Amino acid sequence: MIRNVVQIGDEVLRQKCAEVKKFDAALGSLLDDMKQTVRAENGAGLAAPQVGLPIRVVVIDVEEGFYEMVNPVIVSKKGEQTGPEGCLSVKGKQGTVTRPYRVKAEYRDRTGRKHKLTAEGFFARAVCHELDHLDGIIYTDIADEVYDLPEEQS
Repeated sequence: MIRNVVQIGDEVLRQKCAEVKKFDAALGSLLDDMKQTVRAENGAGLAAPQVGLPIRVVVIDVEEGFYEMVNPVIVSKKGEQTGPEGCLSVKGKQGTVTRPYRVKAEYRDRTGRKHKLTAEGFFARAVCHELDHLDGIIYTDIADEVYDLPEEQS
């Protein structure tokens, strides 16, 4: 099921999200819905608060693959990159954001099993962007500049 993506101004986007404690069918359904939603919206990632749920769940859909991350934590950051960023919850805008070039993260999958990953470049940017959502941070809070996209891109 494709979920509605809440927009900036909705208070759920500013909440610090709760840790997931139950790895059950409801979590699996949410992850399936988030996957459908991020693909329908042509996004690189989606966090649970963006679909109205203040829990620590994100999906990331990048060239390196599709990742479901439950209770993710960045454990190390290295380097720096600055580039354009947008957000499915901030329609019609883009910003210039500086992020780490490489991150290492730990997370659980839909069954509760622990995983680690190392992400670089755009993948690292997506991980940082989505995990920020779990702490109520939107890229516009940390962008060097935010600008309107031309109509055909928004």
